Amino acid sequence: MTIFRHSTLSILLSLQSALLPSGAPAAHKTVYDYSLVSLDGKEFSLAAYKGKVLLIVNLASQSIYKDQISALEDLQKLYEDKGLVVVGIPSGDFGGQELADNKAIQGFYVDAQHVHFHVFAKASLRGKDTIPLAHFLTDIKEGTGGGDIHWNFTKFLVDRQGQPVLRFEADSDPADPEFRVTLEQVLSGTYKKKDAPKKDDSSTADDDGDDDGV
Repeated sequence: MTIFRHSTLSILLSLQSALLPSGAPAAHKTVYDYSLVSLDGKEFSLAAYKGKVLLIVNLASQSIYKDQISALEDLQKLYEDKGLVVVGIPSGDFGGQELADNKAIQGFYVDAQHVHFHVFAKASLRGKDTIPLAHFLTDIKEGTGGGDIHWNFTKFLVDRQGQPVLRFEADSDPADPEFRVTLEQVLSGTYKKKDAPKKDDSSTADDDGDDDGV
């Protein structure tokens, strides 16, 4: 009987502990908690980039902004020794301006453009199939805010602690001197993150000049 009472008490205490809020705060998520898929179909944990500054960009090989690919490559070469890693995520969600499959994507970026920055498999960055990393980057509390990704070549700058600190929209050219100044501040640890902007539901102009959000 004593054993039964002790077992019952243990169960009740366990249930009570589960229902009460935990005294320890939830682990603060970083970019390192997420993974992408490589062009060869293998899962790749972003934890491999710990201690690096990441510039995460959604690519589109047929976009009018595709000249930024060479500018991104220049940044990778110029700042690699200082800890920069450019991460390219191809997506066809914005105007269908990316190639159909990963083999063709590799042919364009790696074989034709000869990029040395990391290009991953095609991913969904808008809608019901949006990858978790995109949700994190745009989150108002954990990420940079700004709402859903609006168009191709949106760029997210992530500091050495894996925290998103700044978001650049499609028309922000990585070749601009101001862009490089900000990047250098993040690389040196002197950049001060501003409050994330409130979600903007308005669409930005797309590649064909129409503000239709397609």
